[in-house]
Amino acid sequence: MSGVEAVLLFSPNSSHYRRFAEADPDEDLLVVAPNNTVDAETYVELPLEFDNVRDRIRFGIEGALERGLVEDEDIVACSVRIFDGDPDGVVRVRVTESMRSGIYDLFANSRAEPGVIRDVFEVAIELGKKGQKGKPVGALFVVGDAGKVMNKSRPLSYNPFEKSHVHVGDPIVNVMLKEFSRLDGAFVVSDSGKIASAYRYLEPAAEGVDIPKGLGARHMAGAAITRDTNATAIVLSESDGLVRAFKRGGLVLEIDPEEY
Repeated sequence: MSGVEAVLLFSPNSSHYRRFAEADPDEDLLVVAPNNTVDAETYVELPLEFDNVRDRIRFGIEGALERGLVEDEDIVACSVRIFDGDPDGVVRVRVTESMRSGIYDLFANSRAEPGVIRDVFEVAIELGKKGQKGKPVGALFVVGDAGKVMNKSRPLSYNPFEKSHVHVGDPIVNVMLKEFSRLDGAFVVSDSGKIASAYRYLEPAAEGVDIPKGLGARHMAGAAITRDTNATAIVLSESDGLVRAFKRGGLVLEIDPEEY
């Protein structure tokens, strides 16, 4: 395809991939999909299937940027599925460094399942939009590596999820999470989405944790626990209403629920 540095094929079937590969053997083809079912030489994992085509393209390009497969100012062609069936549209996009949002790393390289992180984000964003009975509320969710997180924290109160096997993403459970968010402590969620606990006091020391100025104890605790474990912390700020994600002791993503 003339005038582009690479072609990104989003979830192609074998015949679609072969058609592009045979049309120009020298073309840089990148397959972006949940699995590399076409045995492409260059592959970017798409851990979530985005319904929104724009989000799908941005996510795929960010993954290609993270892997060094495309560069700033490259022009790429994205073959995507807009309607049902095979990919049926091609979109030209100029790659920019501003596309490095942190979202790809968060979903593709976290210990917890991507769908679990998405479900927790949706709970936090919904809380950020509506609050608790119309009032702003803060919340802290620690996702993944739950056993180690539990060992580095202590209960503040009775754990309502101690003998349950409920998972984030269930509409009824999400209502429970929103209700419990008005009380102190963190929620601990396993890799698979099982809610291990509520009301946990996180004990890792804050030394060596670098978070933006103005963020409080909830953010510091979330950042610190991700420094000492393989968890991801998702924090809703009561003061500014933003949702932030922390990994490896640092801030990796910031979202305004009103713009989501």
